[in-house]
Amino acid sequence: MRLGTPVPEGGAADENHEAIYSSNFSDSSVFPADSPREAFDVVVIGGGVIGLAIAWRAALRGLDVAVADPAPATGASHAAAGMLAPVSEVTYTEEPLLRLGLDSLARWPAFAAELSQATGADLDLRHDGTLDVAFSSDDMAALGELAAFLDKLGLAVERLTGRECRRLEPMLAPSVRGGLLVAGDAWVDPRRVARALLAALRAAGVPLLRARVTEIDASGGEVRGVRLAAADGEDRTVAAERVVLAAGAWAGSIAGPPADVLPPVRPVKGQIMRLRSATPLLRHCVRGSVHGSPVYLVPRGDGELVVGATQEELGFDTSVTAGGLWELLRDARELVPGITELEVVDVVAGLRPGTPDNLPVIGPSALPGLYLATGHHRGGVLLCPLTAELVANLLTGERPDPAFPCSPDRFKDSKS
Repeated sequence: MRLGTPVPEGGAADENHEAIYSSNFSDSSVFPADSPREAFDVVVIGGGVIGLAIAWRAALRGLDVAVADPAPATGASHAAAGMLAPVSEVTYTEEPLLRLGLDSLARWPAFAAELSQATGADLDLRHDGTLDVAFSSDDMAALGELAAFLDKLGLAVERLTGRECRRLEPMLAPSVRGGLLVAGDAWVDPRRVARALLAALRAAGVPLLRARVTEIDASGGEVRGVRLAAADGEDRTVAAERVVLAAGAWAGSIAGPPADVLPPVRPVKGQIMRLRSATPLLRHCVRGSVHGSPVYLVPRGDGELVVGATQEELGFDTSVTAGGLWELLRDARELVPGITELEVVDVVAGLRPGTPDNLPVIGPSALPGLYLATGHHRGGVLLCPLTAELVANLLTGERPDPAFPCSPDRFKDSKS
């Protein structure tokens, strides 16, 4: 079993982290050496799936791009379960986020096919849907209200009895009374996606600057590049006309830009575990509410089962706790009792970048040359294709839509 803590996307790496994850990404064909070059059209800060996908899309548009991150693909993207589930994760107050998620979900098949064709990677993209189950009469009433809300939005879901739920998933607990089947939901393995994006960037000639960004150079009131931490203590300066800040939960604290330019993101801790069986235990993604807490189980084709996730407002703490893991196993066992027989292969805590209105922050900032792509919270993997396309469009001259709900401009009044 591996126990690990992801490092900041674009932030500092420590010795423990490098020891834990070096085996995952040691292939020299995936990690090109640091580039000695000192100037690019675009520098992307952050090597999670959002930053990597933006860099890939921008490179395919003909831009000279580099990615700055001391340990790419080992932050929140490494911890994520990879659910592409805008419908089953909808809440009554987040219809704009639902629409964004549906748009990005529709882009995933073509995005995955293009990435697989470019790299030969199998991303384990699955379209078997989500089964959201209920145990009590209150749970059933809540699912009924959700189904009615989705019906009004024109989104199809199927109401099921407990027997029908167990027909779809025989390993479900006998106490399951009913559920909703969201057939349009999908999921993917984010670790495979990140590895594939790294390989695609190498094939496209995009270098990785494997160092922490200490500052965005904003001298003269516009972006001029970034400063990278160096082992000898002398920061290295890399020039760029445009910088994309895709550093996840750390995007709001980077030095250089004025404080009112940085996105209002906060870290939301999530503990998650990965179990394994010889054959897959489930066919659908299974969700439910147990003891008032949501829990999900996401199956992989190789027998892995992802169980998550806690939501904790604890700042930048990424410790894996006994209490957090106990809650996950306790709640997951209520859904699928057989999970207690599975091998534990990985436990990890990641930091989701949350925003005040739960929408991501995507677009040009008030600082000329600085573009923001962060605040995706639970939806980073889902919104990856859409975010990459939107930012690549902006980097190649498209004007921002003033009505776009994720515009950084929406926080102007709150910062003044």
